[in-house]
Parts: sequence; structure tokens; C-alpha cells
Amino acid sequence: MKALYLIQTYKNPNQIYRLVQTIKKSSPESYVLVSHNFAYSDLDVVHLKNLPQVEVISGKGGRGDFSLMQGYLDAIEWLFDHNIEFDWLTNLTGQDYPTQPLTRIESFLAETKYDGFLEYFDSFFDSEYNPWGNRIGRDRYLFQYWRSGLHIPLFESGYSVRGRILNRIGVDFNKAQPCIRISWAFDDGLVVGVRASSTPFNEKFLCFGGSFFHTLSRKCVRFLNNFSKQNNHVVDFYKKTSTPDESLIQTILVNSKKFNLCNENKRYIDFSSCLNGRPRILTVDDYPVLIRDNIHFARKFDLAHDSKIINMLDARILPGS
Repeated sequence: MKALYLIQTYKNPNQIYRLVQTIKKSSPESYVLVSHNFAYSDLDVVHLKNLPQVEVISGKGGRGDFSLMQGYLDAIEWLFDHNIEFDWLTNLTGQDYPTQPLTRIESFLAETKYDGFLEYFDSFFDSEYNPWGNRIGRDRYLFQYWRSGLHIPLFESGYSVRGRILNRIGVDFNKAQPCIRISWAFDDGLVVGVRASSTPFNEKFLCFGGSFFHTLSRKCVRFLNNFSKQNNHVVDFYKKTSTPDESLIQTILVNSKKFNLCNENKRYIDFSSCLNGRPRILTVDDYPVLIRDNIHFARKFDLAHDSKIINMLDARILPGS
């Protein structure tokens, strides 16, 4: 079984190096593709490519818009264009880390009956299975957004009074009428959305949502690659939505009805007390939770904030190293 790890990165080069090295030590036969946003930070490509079966390409990334999703689509297209062999693809960021030996995870994947592991739910249907509630899904995927570039630093020193006031104005404005949405939720500043006159969604093509992070079999990844190239109208619509990376992959795969998908992505991400949609940085206090058998990877970690938790995980992932 050939595992491939797609890592989309943009900062903290030393943490990226450590993640790649840990992957290669724990799974020497795996392939690692690093898609790095060089516009944000430099990366020692030679250092990484000296490792066997490690490649680095230039990639895109961001929050809220289509850039992260475009970087992902570009990366999987690169894989097939270069005939890279793999049976399973796991997508990560530079702030993710495995929580158990990769040989154990890969043995699990070699034996599973499933074609993919990803979180998904009907993003327009308000139910116990939809953690967003139907308003978030509808606001994200029934509107087409324009990003003004007008940055309003709401969260520079915690959730400021100014931030609370502006956020409250936006929430009240959005609830008061059905046609326009305004938000300061992401780093690119003020975002304005207009209700789309038409969408690709219907009773046979539902809009699904869920976490961007997943583990997919090769046939799922190939289907994503082919669909994205053959259905420009769907991709182009998503390019103007909000947070398309938390819907497009689920919408394509689940609607196809071609795959046996497990509605669980095997990740640990803690959004409790999160600020501006960012998950909490994990520390040594999280270790007892991270080592549960059903968790394969977790995020997010920061060596500058707490390096001890990475050392503890390495001792588990790389015993005797």
C-alpha cells in the first residue's frame, strides 16, 4: 500500500521540515508532496528534496476564498500529470502532525472497506448532523462574494470592542434582509456577498459541507481531478463563495454516489474558544486525547508555542529514535 501525504504550507519552515522528516522516518516508502506558498515565506527546497520521494511545488493558500482549494486542485492535477503512484492521499498543513505511527495508519487503510474518510453533512438542512445550522451553509454557498481588500483589524489584541460592534452590525444586517451579506470574518477584510441568481445545486446535486481535512483513496482523488476539469460551471461558482474548501470536495464526492465514504476524517481539531474561525493551538495538556485510536492526525501545533507536545508525539510515532 502506497501512501501519499499532500502538505499545503505557507509559514514556519522549521516546523515544515520536522513534519516531513517525521513522515519519512515513520513511513519511508511514502510519497510527500509539499505545496508551498512562496509569496508568504521562503523554504529550503533542496533540503526537502534530498529526502527520498519528497517533492516541492509552488502552491496557493489563504482563508475564506478559493486560494486554498485552488492549491489543492493544482496539486492533485500535478500528481496525475507526473504519474505519481499512490493508493491513499492524506491532506495536511504545516501545522498538522500525526498522532500515531504511520505504519499503523497505513495498515488500517490497506484493510478498510471504505474509499475515503471525510466529514460531510447537508449544509442547507438544519439538523443535529449539521454543526453549522442552515444559516451558515446558505450564507456561504448561495451567495457570490467580492473581497474589498479593506482590512479592518478586529482581532489584533483579542476580540476588541470595535470587533464586537462591527461583527454585531454585520450579523444584524444579514438577518434583516435576504439579498446581501457582509462579513469581516477573514484576513482579507470586508467581504460583500450578493445572492446568486442561479446555483449548481438541486435535488440531485446537494450542497454538502464539512472539514477540509480528509484521507481519500486514489479513485476518489482521480474522480475529484476529472470532475473539476470537466465541470467548470461548478468550480467557477465555488470560486466566488465563502470558504469553498469546506464544501467543494464533499459536494463532488458524496453526490457522485460512486464511493463508500466514512463520515469521519480521523482528525482532532479543537474549535472551542476559537477566535475568527481559527482552531486552538494544541499543547501537552491535549496528549491524552490525541493518542486515542480513532485519531490519526491533529492540528494545529506551533513549535514556538509548545514544542514539548511534538516531542511527546515523536516518542510515540518513532519509538527508539
